Amino acid sequence: MKKKKQTKRILRIAFVLASIGSLYFVPWILVKAWILPLPDTVQEQLNEGINHGFDGMIVYVDQGGKPPELYAAGWHDRKNKIPAYPQALFKIASITKLYVAVATTKLVKDGRLSLDKTLADYFPELVGRIENAERITLRMMVQHRSGIPNFVDHPDYWTNPPKNKQETLDYALDLPADFEPGEDYGYSNTNYMLISDLIDKTLGYGHQQYIKEEILIPLGLNHTFGSLSEVDIDDVMSGYYVGVAEDFKTEDTGLMLATAEDVGKFLRALNDGSVFDEGEEEIYSSIYVYEHTGLLVGYQSIAEYHKDIDTVVVQFNNTTNFNGYDWNLAEIIYNRIVKIVNRKKEQN
Repeated sequence: MKKKKQTKRILRIAFVLASIGSLYFVPWILVKAWILPLPDTVQEQLNEGINHGFDGMIVYVDQGGKPPELYAAGWHDRKNKIPAYPQALFKIASITKLYVAVATTKLVKDGRLSLDKTLADYFPELVGRIENAERITLRMMVQHRSGIPNFVDHPDYWTNPPKNKQETLDYALDLPADFEPGEDYGYSNTNYMLISDLIDKTLGYGHQQYIKEEILIPLGLNHTFGSLSEVDIDDVMSGYYVGVAEDFKTEDTGLMLATAEDVGKFLRALNDGSVFDEGEEEIYSSIYVYEHTGLLVGYQSIAEYHKDIDTVVVQFNNTTNFNGYDWNLAEIIYNRIVKIVNRKKEQN
């Protein structure tokens, strides 16, 4: 028994030493953000986030049965000294995929698309240019289980950015598959670019118009837009990359823009099913997720529904550094905000 206790003590000491040693490799800005005492309010947490190095932040909190709350801190436009405000438009990046997935669901329910048809069926011109095109189904593409390479992973993507959609697609063509269709998961922006093109081809007009008519208007989302060309540029929150003076808000990525409130309302409707017509929710639940993050140069976003506290929390921050720890820092801040909301809920 004594020997067993000594062994446990040695193991505990070894664990502590290993933990201390591992902190040597963890950036102290993350450790600091994680161990600081939890503030009393969401606004205080946002102010703390600005002190950690973000230029501007916006947060939307929607607790079931309570009026939604909006918060902002830092700069909307650093150069012109315009303070951040909650109603600003933001480039939501890959959160756009949730809207595309819902649009796909609606077209499948209407019989205009089939989840079991292949990439070769829909785009015969890509046979021989995308490996396994004859075996990759629409379902696999929606689920990121196609094995199609992600165009942003191409070594030339960042040094020689594509100038149009065809050049973007070219960065994913004539490459080996990442894995056999349906055999693994691999997040790929190429999947959703092709799905968007497929919706355009099926409808005979832009998928963003369909999203507006079938999703945005019915939900009353009047501050969500398909592209930068539809908005007043001054309404768009500036986007910054660490060490670069340029404001990236004028770059049109072709992805959606929205206020935090509109994203929050959409996420609530996605999770409670009110975005769907009869028979659609069953299809959607079998193919895609109910929350998402987004990342572009200058723009990070997190949008999640927390079922245990019936709360939607959306967080935007307009500072990125792909070689740094900004994403990890944003996640720490987000999780602390959820804890603050949960603590307030328990106190009430």
